[in-house]
Amino acid sequence: MTRLSPRALGLTVAALGLATDQASKLGLLFGARLGESGPIALAPFAEFRLIWNYGISYGLFQQDNPWGRWILVALAIVAAGLMTRWLWKASSVLLAVSLGLLVGGAIGNAIDRAWAGAVVDFVHLFLPDRSRSWYVFNLADLWIVVGVVGLLVDSLTSGPEDATKTGSS
Repeated sequence: MTRLSPRALGLTVAALGLATDQASKLGLLFGARLGESGPIALAPFAEFRLIWNYGISYGLFQQDNPWGRWILVALAIVAAGLMTRWLWKASSVLLAVSLGLLVGGAIGNAIDRAWAGAVVDFVHLFLPDRSRSWYVFNLADLWIVVGVVGLLVDSLTSGPEDATKTGSS
């Protein structure tokens, strides 16, 4: 069996992350018709609930004009491009997978913002008595969080001679 290079693995993870994010959003919007049917209970602490996020993480920097929307799309695309460039040089599997998750997540949310003007969030977690509710998120957000954790772990476990950290090739 041929082993994937870190670059190929990272690009594969980005593509799979993007595909699962978009498929989940489209399935809930147009298959389950979440916007019309209302919340779908999953467990005593979780449900699918449609929220249109016009801002960034945790609803910060809400945008109600087209300029703000397209600035956020452009920032996500630039960030994805820079992370892809970093991925191109990655030698560690953990670094490549983490960057792939970040790229897939950033592009997934940028696609939402470009076609709908907002990001489709749908996973809602809360305490069973509903006394505490966390923010509503999507798979792209999850990929981004896991990707950031992976970058942190990689930065703590890789040696200083790692070319991705020193900037040398």
